[in-house]
Amino acid sequence: MTPSGEIQSSGIPASCAVLSVAEAYAADQAAARAGVETLTLMEKAGTAVARAVQARWPARPIAILCGPGNNGGDGFVAARVLAQAGWPVRVFLAGAVEDLRGDAAANARRWQGRGETHPLTPGCLDDRPAVVDALFGAGLTRSLTGAARTVIEEINAHDLPCIAVDLPSGVNGDSGCVVGADEGVAPRCVATVTFFRPKPAHFLYPARAFCGELIVADIGIPDSVLDDLRPRTAHNVPGLWILPTPHWSDHKYSRGYAVVFGGADMTGAARLAARAARRMGAGLLRLVVPVGAEGPYSADAPGAFVEGIGPDADIGAILADPRRNGVLIGPGLGAGPKTRAWVLEVLAAGRATVLDADALTSFADDPITLFTAIRAAHGPVVLTPHDGEFSRIFSDIAGSRLVRARVAAAESGATVVLKGADTVAAAPDVHAAIASNAPPWLATGGSGDVLAGAILGLLVQGMPAWQAACAAVWLHGAAGHRLGRGLIAEDLPETLAQVVKTP
Repeated sequence: MTPSGEIQSSGIPASCAVLSVAEAYAADQAAARAGVETLTLMEKAGTAVARAVQARWPARPIAILCGPGNNGGDGFVAARVLAQAGWPVRVFLAGAVEDLRGDAAANARRWQGRGETHPLTPGCLDDRPAVVDALFGAGLTRSLTGAARTVIEEINAHDLPCIAVDLPSGVNGDSGCVVGADEGVAPRCVATVTFFRPKPAHFLYPARAFCGELIVADIGIPDSVLDDLRPRTAHNVPGLWILPTPHWSDHKYSRGYAVVFGGADMTGAARLAARAARRMGAGLLRLVVPVGAEGPYSADAPGAFVEGIGPDADIGAILADPRRNGVLIGPGLGAGPKTRAWVLEVLAAGRATVLDADALTSFADDPITLFTAIRAAHGPVVLTPHDGEFSRIFSDIAGSRLVRARVAAAESGATVVLKGADTVAAAPDVHAAIASNAPPWLATGGSGDVLAGAILGLLVQGMPAWQAACAAVWLHGAAGHRLGRGLIAEDLPETLAQVVKTP
């Protein structure tokens, strides 16, 4: 069996890299040092915006809203390219032309030979044109005010078709938040054109809901600039990981022997997880369940071993067989002292471990004990909390989903999968990946249990923890898309098997 390789020393694969706002600025500067003129970068960026407009609509009246910085410069280029193609273009500037600097000023002068530049004022969109939002860039740290705010509110109030340059104005590129919280405002765009590599906000909610279709344009920045940047954030796509491939000499034990702990009452959770682990390729699976509860498990999974245990069972003895190399504990087990004790015994056994649901909630009053056990464990550990479970064991961590997952991974020593519409998988070494392919109909009971089982199924085949988490998250989302509306959790394991064939 050939497991996925470790992360390359150069960092995230270039094709998957997501850049912070600071890294994006650094990429521009590195390109300039490599001999790519910044004016050329702006020309290509504005042209890419114009091409996106032309691809979406036939020629029609369009308003280009330009800000005082380089986003505005991109807007001036887009205006010139569209006007040359016969579009009726009007340009509105937030600020004064004489205050523009550098490449933005140069492109404002180029536009002057083609058309006028009007001040950005309330009412400038009264004729309801299509709009290009080139007001403010990704580094915005304050909410929009004045005419800019009024015009953005006008776009939303009248549902004007809008394409954003880099990010919708009002969105912070790193956090994905609309700056100003409840008082913040940003345009709801049909598309967003960004350059070279995406930023976290293109995939994180709520910003993602404002971006519309994401277009990442090549403007001539060489991939080699990433060698020095060493980005640690990725878009979770198949190029980020390689699924385990069985070798002709493999057998059921060499493909991994997974152990799933199940409860007496909510038996469905562990059964769903077990089925997902097997569908992901685990060679063998053992369900460890309370004595007297074996029936539902045996009837549902004839291909799995089912072992009944009492409340005082020796978990270490159950895991003494070295071939049992991965454990999932938590789904349907019930929160409390027994689960807490079993989790600590599982971690002490040194197996690859997935902790989900009740395995996390059982440590809500003492997460330090859990983190200490994780750091002492000799096997990789993956935590799979949803937001509620996360807040119980990481109550002191705030920020965007990306920040919270990354800090939690560093604090706990585990790979953390913070589940949601924009699931983030973060490793203790601060590598993190944001998924963008989860359909809303995955929000159904048992879906998370399937995900936990899928991670386990990859771990027991030798996949490193972070890549196993990333792969399972993406495959889970792909299965949800393939099933469509009306899916239930029971559908997911079988569909995972289909998705694995053609990721």
